[in-house]
Amino acid sequence: MYRKGRHYASDLLVVRALRSDRDVTRFGVAAGTALGGAVVRNRVKRRLREGLRTLDAPPGWDIVVSARKAAVRASYHQLLDDMTRLLVRASVLPKGERREGKSE
Repeated sequence: MYRKGRHYASDLLVVRALRSDRDVTRFGVAAGTALGGAVVRNRVKRRLREGLRTLDAPPGWDIVVSARKAAVRASYHQLLDDMTRLLVRASVLPKGERREGKSE
């Protein structure tokens, strides 16, 4: 995955995406020790997993979302917006993808 896939980065996150021949899309979430202690890392991972759950990703992708140090200070909505933007850049989500509950 890391060798064959493409990566897309921002200040908060790095998304690695690889097309697969599976009937589902698989997600992985990573938060290294540089982010802080276990409580901090787990909070960031919970926010990322919940954000991924709200997205309507089409089948056939393997995706790893890695948090950068700035993600610790980011809100859930900032992480979700950033993740959506990166997944659109990766062509995983369609260009006009909107997340659930986003107000106009």
